[in-house]
Amino acid sequence: MNRQKYFDFIESKLSLLVSRIELRGGLNLLDLHLHSENFYLHFFNLIFGLNLQNLNTLHQNAEGVDLIDAANKIIIQVSATATKQKVEATLNKNLSKYMGYAFKFISISKNANNLRTKSFKNPHKLIFNQKCDIFDVTSLLKLISAMDIGKLKTVYDFLKLELKDEPDPEKVESNLTKIIGVLSKTNWAKEYSVFETIPYEVEDKISYNKLVTARDLIDDYKIHYHRIDKIYLDFDKQAQNRSLSILEGIRAEYHSIKTITSPDECFFTVIDKVTKKIKASSNYVQMPDEELKLCVTILVVDAFIRCKIFKNPMRDI
Repeated sequence: MNRQKYFDFIESKLSLLVSRIELRGGLNLLDLHLHSENFYLHFFNLIFGLNLQNLNTLHQNAEGVDLIDAANKIIIQVSATATKQKVEATLNKNLSKYMGYAFKFISISKNANNLRTKSFKNPHKLIFNQKCDIFDVTSLLKLISAMDIGKLKTVYDFLKLELKDEPDPEKVESNLTKIIGVLSKTNWAKEYSVFETIPYEVEDKISYNKLVTARDLIDDYKIHYHRIDKIYLDFDKQAQNRSLSILEGIRAEYHSIKTITSPDECFFTVIDKVTKKIKASSNYVQMPDEELKLCVTILVVDAFIRCKIFKNPMRDI
């Protein structure tokens, strides 16, 4: 793999993380915000050779800052809010015990370029230069793009493990079979619409429906189409229209929210609604949340590919 491929992978992973943090934050789902503290702890240790620790694991609800490197005298705020008010609110906290420390600010979802032109009140005289101590994904990618190929490969390997999305295929198929089994016993719909018969290109449909964050998920999980098809066929042999019932159920969830959310919010909300429906089923046998969410995402992507959710671009031609 050459350096461009390493960098493209790094860029796609960080961009997807930013998009998902922004989207899920809008839905008041803050799990990725919490994950980002530890993610950037290890990421900055790797990139800058630091020895950061999470202050919230050392002192519950540590005031003002999230990460600390006591040896190098560095404290860091990790935030999804990138405003002057947010930075100054942190600097105005009781940080007197960090006199002589350097302060850095990481924006995990917003572009922070405008902050680098601002001036900030710094009552505790922390070492802070807004031009080089405020980070966002864009500024980090600029630093990463200049790395030698050995360091670039190290960052690539780290992201591949940390933001892993390559689960074991056999386990995925086993879990999908279990989840489809649960959904097949759910009374989703009594009437079925016909399958979409007008052919289209998946990429065209993604663009036509203005999906941005969901694009990467669709690209990643569309490869499971044939695996889903096989499982559906097996269930259809046992009872008529099981697959159609599930697909119509997903379609119903989509139609219930498609007019009140943005395209990306709609896509992820469908995933969340189907996940909740599964968890509420008396037939559900508990599995790790990340495995359940992966399976539901694959099923929703499959429904997208089969044109049960979102518009077919060829219908308006």
